[in-house]
Amino acid sequence: MVSEEKRRRLDPESDASALKALTHPLRIRLLGLLRSDGPATASELAAVTGESSASTSYHLRVLAKYAFVAEAEQRDGRERRWRAVHEVTSWSNEAMEASPGSRDFVGTMRRRQIQHLGEALTRHEQDMEAGRLSPQWVEPSGISDMLPRLTPDSLAELWRTFDDKLAELTTRDASDPRAARTVVFTAGLPLASRPTAEDPQAAGDGPHTARSA
Repeated sequence: MVSEEKRRRLDPESDASALKALTHPLRIRLLGLLRSDGPATASELAAVTGESSASTSYHLRVLAKYAFVAEAEQRDGRERRWRAVHEVTSWSNEAMEASPGSRDFVGTMRRRQIQHLGEALTRHEQDMEAGRLSPQWVEPSGISDMLPRLTPDSLAELWRTFDDKLAELTTRDASDPRAARTVVFTAGLPLASRPTAEDPQAAGDGPHTARSA
């Protein structure tokens, strides 16, 4: 589990402006790149995203204003380098649902996570084809799509178990030279039954849950 000092917890009331700032697609991507690839300059991020350095510089300053990024150690003093302040951004789904102005934020972040999965898959395939990853990664790599029937309590327990195990393995592999940055994508999205001709109201609102960005 990510330690609290490496986690940014957003509150829909006290962090309303930060929530609004983070929903910009380029800002979400810039923050993700700094988290996955480490500190970078606006020019380096512009080259990766296809944006102008003026644009990335502006959006990095907005992220810095709300403490998502900060200046990193400079290599030569010629151009400012940026780093992500936290490894994870999280929130309470119940708090977000109770705040009308924050409901759209959760949906935006979920869809960005889906987009990130597609980007990660493309990069993984390119890295494997180019030989940048060891053949040992062929077998354990993959994506799973399951539809178990669970209660709300069981789904919550599954998240806790997953988080605990991931923390254990991350600690174990911290000093192993074979370890590589790995995109681990998880989702728990309960679905209501679809309506039928006999009972068109059968698909009422079902339970729902989400994970942090």
